[in-house]
Amino acid sequence: MSEQDGQGTGRTAEQEAGRTAEHEKPPKAARDAHSPLEASKQAGEQAPEAGRQDGAQVSTGIEAAGVPDAAIPELVIISGMSGAGRSTAAKCLEDLGWFVVDNLPPALIPTMVELGARSQGNVARIAVVVDVRGRRFFDNLRESLADLESKSVTRRIVFLESSDNALVRRFESVRRPHPLQGDGRIVDGIAAERELLRELRGDADLVIDTSSLNVHELRAKMDAQFAGEEEPELRATVMSFGFKYGLPVDADLVVDMRFLPNPHWVPELRQYTGLNEEVAAYVFNQPGAKEFLDRYAELLRLVQAGYRREGKRYVTIAVGCTGGKHRSVAMSEKLAARLVSEGVETVVVHRDMGRE
Repeated sequence: MSEQDGQGTGRTAEQEAGRTAEHEKPPKAARDAHSPLEASKQAGEQAPEAGRQDGAQVSTGIEAAGVPDAAIPELVIISGMSGAGRSTAAKCLEDLGWFVVDNLPPALIPTMVELGARSQGNVARIAVVVDVRGRRFFDNLRESLADLESKSVTRRIVFLESSDNALVRRFESVRRPHPLQGDGRIVDGIAAERELLRELRGDADLVIDTSSLNVHELRAKMDAQFAGEEEPELRATVMSFGFKYGLPVDADLVVDMRFLPNPHWVPELRQYTGLNEEVAAYVFNQPGAKEFLDRYAELLRLVQAGYRREGKRYVTIAVGCTGGKHRSVAMSEKLAARLVSEGVETVVVHRDMGRE
């Protein structure tokens, strides 16, 4: 992706050019339910033999298990040139609710799909990143995909492409060698990788050239292909806090409720929190409280649209008062309710409530 994207693009290039093999974190929906393996164990199923590297076919066992077609996960294979944006594409699918697995040997893809099919619908969409780190397994990829196709598994191959000049710039900017260059130059590694991936590129359902794309433009292209008719989902955390305990380090937006009178100085309200109806009524009967809620909710609608356009899927809104017990708690609850009513998945956290 383009170096013009500044710091954000630099991070992506570094991830693509020099990252070590690591497993992508599954989306929240998948974590909260069960992983495919755990779902399989709970159903009393035993995972099929996996990891065979002798070229033998790995059967999914989907038909034998009698799994209905509706339970078979949708599958996306993400591959392409190192430095072309594979990790960004995978992260985008993760944010859209896909179960993402990084650097899975192709021979194990049918096993992954089988376990997803046995998860009782908890893993409906799986994305697998395949790259040159697993090049010795590429011989098994075609057989695995053909086997899945015979079992009515919907699959797509996304191939991330980029020009030699763009890839060289990205590797040089992070001062990392190409995974395949060995004792040669970066261009030698790029040429070797192109040759290895030539056949897979020809089979791709979607080829994205990221030579002149920044990270946001790549996300927009992935969203257009996989988000469906609805806009990508935005998830919000509304966190109350007390300024005397410090600002939340993970806050994207911070608002200050100390312009409102403090219920702490009302003896009959002091012992309660902003969750109490009388405390909340006291807070919102103060001049400016309701107006602030209305106008800030309106501002957040504008911000939400911008976040979606820029590919940001998570936002933390920190609402503070002196001790994080009364005003910030009451306002956080009302603000979260507004967001929920507008279709935003929202979690409320009261960080400092109860510390006094």
